[in-house]
Amino acid sequence: MTEPTQHLPHAPLPDYYRDEADHTRYVRRIFDETAVDYDRIERTMAFGSGSWYRREALVRAGLAAGDKVVDVGIGTGLLARQACAVIGEKGRLIGVDPSPGMLAQVDLPGIELREGIAEALPCADGEADFLSFGYAFRHVSDVDAALREFHRVVRPGGRVLILEISQPSSGFSRAMLKFYMRRIVPTLARVVARARGSAELWRFYWDTIESCIPPEQILQAMERAGFVQVKRHTELGIFSEYTAIRP
Repeated sequence: MTEPTQHLPHAPLPDYYRDEADHTRYVRRIFDETAVDYDRIERTMAFGSGSWYRREALVRAGLAAGDKVVDVGIGTGLLARQACAVIGEKGRLIGVDPSPGMLAQVDLPGIELREGIAEALPCADGEADFLSFGYAFRHVSDVDAALREFHRVVRPGGRVLILEISQPSSGFSRAMLKFYMRRIVPTLARVVARARGSAELWRFYWDTIESCIPPEQILQAMERAGFVQVKRHTELGIFSEYTAIRP
């Protein structure tokens, strides 16, 4: 039997790692090392608007009070915090992340944290009413494997939301965003950060955005995984919200 083809979200980035095995180690290390700075830099970068946007995106995707949520790539809990506000006391949230450093920064009483990767989620079949994946799609090692796992973990009728930053269609806008993300944000990181690698993380952040497969291929991959009603909504031309339902 032929082995399934591995679909990477972007080509290897030799400035940061040598191969896919090294990529996995690099991503875990850089997030572990910079977790203490992540929220502070994100607030500075987004001018404090990130929380409002995340909640709006979750509601647009169909998250409702009482839902059971699996938040993949929970990081420090930025998206999970907004999800908890929506689902309320009757809801439940499970956060999954491969970085122990990031998980250690999560301060959300009542949620359950599990260490794991998107391609092999430590979750039961159909465990979630809603699965979220915020700004970590570019860091997986296999797009199709991760999406198959999302399909497995969401119950029939359940919903998926993938948040990502996409390159604008305009060349001028792309150049401006690149200058901001690769020059200004790392400079801000050096000013406010405590961890030495924080500026590198935010350069890496842009380089993965620039190299990532286009939105059309992400939508196709979601359909290959078995999802229906696959859609993409954008805000400000750069914030992509990929939504789908498991039939």
